[in-house]
Amino acid sequence: MILTVTGGKGGVGKSTVAYNLGAALDGVVVDGDLAMADLPERRGPDLHDVLAGRADPLTAVDESGPVTLLPCGRTLAGARASDPTALADVLSRLDRAYRWVVVDSPAGLQADVGLPLSVADAAVLVTVPDRAALADALRVRALARELDTGLCRVVLNRVQGTARTADLADQFGAPVVTIPESGRLATAHEHGRPVGHTAPDSPAAEAFETLASAAYGCSSL
Repeated sequence: MILTVTGGKGGVGKSTVAYNLGAALDGVVVDGDLAMADLPERRGPDLHDVLAGRADPLTAVDESGPVTLLPCGRTLAGARASDPTALADVLSRLDRAYRWVVVDSPAGLQADVGLPLSVADAAVLVTVPDRAALADALRVRALARELDTGLCRVVLNRVQGTARTADLADQFGAPVVTIPESGRLATAHEHGRPVGHTAPDSPAAEAFETLASAAYGCSSL
């Protein structure tokens, strides 16, 4: 199943959610942000190489780290050499090899956001409890509807205390999972590790397990 993690605004923790969700699902995470890659770098070929026709997708997947990952390069030259339209075929190849393919997509509403959404079986939309971020997330929700991509869950990230989610669920048309503000989560991500490995009993780790369980329920979308 291809599960695209998206968000309308940069800086809401989309990459952190994708990385930790992929770990909880024991799937492969694809760093699909061709211009602003944010997931750990690995040695060997990356998504830029794959989209430029220089590497096979399965060869570029690195299973040696704490999370199985298809990383993306950081260079402008690599991004320019890539053919974004080949992403659909790459994700389809991975989908045949792995039970779960979690795609960290670009933020915003530029054209390359629609590519991972259009090929996804379902999407997870990440936002924070901020008026501007929620407004941008609703725009991405509208794009997902246009592309006929089912919305599995909305993730309300960096929540302090309790959050009232019923109204958000009505607005977005999908249940909401909250991820608490967490220093442990931030530290784990800085070191390239999922919080479920470094702090398995933390509220953040439990939230990602809840999100992963929800993803199984969305497999029919």
